[in-house]
Amino acid sequence: MAEALYRKYRTQVFEDVVGQEHIERTIKNAIATDKVSHAYLFTGPRGTGKTTTARLLAKALLCEGGPTAEPDGTCEQCLAIADGTHPDVYELDAASRTGVENVREEIIGRVSYAPTRGRYKVYIIDEVHMLSTAAFNALLKTLEEPPEHVVFIMCTTDPHKVLETIQSRCQRFDFRRISNEEIVSRLGAICMEEGIEFEGDALELVAQRAEGGMRDALTSLEQLITFGEGKVTLEAA
Repeated sequence: MAEALYRKYRTQVFEDVVGQEHIERTIKNAIATDKVSHAYLFTGPRGTGKTTTARLLAKALLCEGGPTAEPDGTCEQCLAIADGTHPDVYELDAASRTGVENVREEIIGRVSYAPTRGRYKVYIIDEVHMLSTAAFNALLKTLEEPPEHVVFIMCTTDPHKVLETIQSRCQRFDFRRISNEEIVSRLGAICMEEGIEFEGDALELVAQRAEGGMRDALTSLEQLITFGEGKVTLEAA
């Protein structure tokens, strides 16, 4: 089965992050000055890079040349994180694990153990707003007194559903919608990389309909490539 474009071209280093320069700069400075927080809350519309940036932060902390603001993305540690197989990086989908027992079993029961291979254990909790109130309260104690080797990165499209007691213990970063110009530039670069003929007006239309979400834009582009038999035209769009 062919790999989806949004997976194939997922950002692997900070320099390739599109449209979130304010977040990239702050995180890189925190790493460079040893000011990494124990908990982050990444908020913003879908497809704007929250989970991708969480993985980049994990790479920066666990890279064989790190902690570093410039993870190479090619060492054993970085590759394992990209593949989702690193034993010290836990990715949890709160949408399917909403209960307090899930939090106790998968986080609280393991958080005190030392990292297996790296310097840190990184917990990436996607759609964190889906956790139950009981689960949030169970997590709160760990956020109040976290082990030194643990970093939490919580991602959500609905920050107002995250308890204030949780938010107050996190550094919050708000991801903005990506501009049409930035999306068009990225889509054009991918088309050239893939050897796809394209019309600029077609990419403009895709960007407008994506409403600031790069993942939606890439999914639409992939459909257009298939529909147009390898060509991306305004008429097909």
